[in-house]
Amino acid sequence: MQFRRVGDSGLVVSAIGFGCNNLGRPNSPTQDITTAVRVVRAAVDAGITFFDTADAYGKTPGQSEQYLGEALNTVREQVIIGTKFGMDMRGSNGVDFGARGSRQYIVKAVEASLRRLDTEYIDLLQYHTPDPLTPIDETLGALDQLIADGKVRYIGHSNMSGWQISQAHYVAKELGRERFISAQNHYNLMDRRAELEVLPAAKTFGLGVFPYFPLNNGLLTGKYRQDAAPEGSRLSYVRQHMVTEANWEQLTQYANFARERGITEVEASFSWLSAQQPVASVIAGATRVEQVQQNASALDYEMTSHDLAILDEMFPSPDRVALY
Repeated sequence: MQFRRVGDSGLVVSAIGFGCNNLGRPNSPTQDITTAVRVVRAAVDAGITFFDTADAYGKTPGQSEQYLGEALNTVREQVIIGTKFGMDMRGSNGVDFGARGSRQYIVKAVEASLRRLDTEYIDLLQYHTPDPLTPIDETLGALDQLIADGKVRYIGHSNMSGWQISQAHYVAKELGRERFISAQNHYNLMDRRAELEVLPAAKTFGLGVFPYFPLNNGLLTGKYRQDAAPEGSRLSYVRQHMVTEANWEQLTQYANFARERGITEVEASFSWLSAQQPVASVIAGATRVEQVQQNASALDYEMTSHDLAILDEMFPSPDRVALY
């Protein structure tokens, strides 16, 4: 397993992370705690140290955190736990009036996450989605105090645009607050929009990037076909349009690319992401032990400059838009 610093910070994580959005998810093998714990512990055994969850994940809010806390209780000091706040918790944290970046809400949400995770501190607390109702200086002030209190060690964010990343950096600098060290955004070979603003902003302000949906809901795994999704797969019961609307000529070329190099499409996808700057860890979900093991070894193949050029041609980056 490779390990990387998160941006300019001192936090070090495994270059492949374990995404916990499937823990407690309905219709998933990891819906029950026994299987979930087995899969998480397999990730630890495979050398993965970074586990990424959120308070909103699970059939009921908080279920993923609860399962993760149970699975990691004997190895807590050996792993990095990242969780998130800011999504709708369906009343679990009380009435929030949509202001989930407020000081009052953040403190309540973090206390609840600590209980579910059965831990005294959160390694990386991430602001899950921007709150348009609360000024960023109030959010940063609350997060700064949580770090001072020892309940949180680092802070990051998810789903922010380039200008929001910039604003948060300069507000933190102006007020002398702890700054965000990471950005978690949707990013994969088939959806490279993060390259327009998010990655350049992250580079400029010293943030590490955690791509989520690295396999584009499974389309980059090779298990889907143009006319059907495998029974039980995610796209067989949600977002079915992604299968029919996918560019199958492009995906066939991609399958050939991986085959010619003697690697899987999963390995190719993760290796490509890992080669992008400033990616710190690729967030990979799994519901089976064998998936975990495959993900953990995905970076054994290192992309050459020639490989990267071929994939850039196959999956073009979006055109840069001039701003006036």
